[in-house]
Amino acid sequence: MFGAPTTVSYALLVPLAALITYYDSRYRRIPNAFVLATLAGGLTVNTIYSGAAGAWASAGGCALAFVLMFVLHVFGAMGAGDVKLFAAIGAVVGAPLVIPTFLTVVLTGGLLAVVTMVRGGFVRETLWRVAQIFVGLLPGWEMPRFSVPAERGRTIPYGVAITFGSLISLAIFRA
Repeated sequence: MFGAPTTVSYALLVPLAALITYYDSRYRRIPNAFVLATLAGGLTVNTIYSGAAGAWASAGGCALAFVLMFVLHVFGAMGAGDVKLFAAIGAVVGAPLVIPTFLTVVLTGGLLAVVTMVRGGFVRETLWRVAQIFVGLLPGWEMPRFSVPAERGRTIPYGVAITFGSLISLAIFRA
């Protein structure tokens, strides 16, 4: 069914998903220790199973994942912990799977956002802000900057979407 590298990747990502779900949901923080352990684990696993090519794929996955999330961070859509977390997961899945994993994470995050928005009862306000962002992308219009809401119920623990989206991507694209 799964090869050894995929099984080891699951062994790294499943406990990470549980830990990140707890910490990001409760504290809205992603501890650097979890990120560093995931990064080291990804580099080690890929190097052991694929040698230098695996090490390069892992490092490339880390770099590409970092750049993708950093762009979102620059626009205020992601926290720094989310950027580091996805970079570490990029080291686990490797460069070839970063783009499919990113797209899966975005879809998972969108689903989480819809659930949060509906549960919190702020659908109209959120859709208005999304419309403002799209208008801000038009030539001659300024991109709005929104402050982070003080109420935790209005924010999304995106680390949850990142870890679960990564697990889903691993199941789909490495099965």
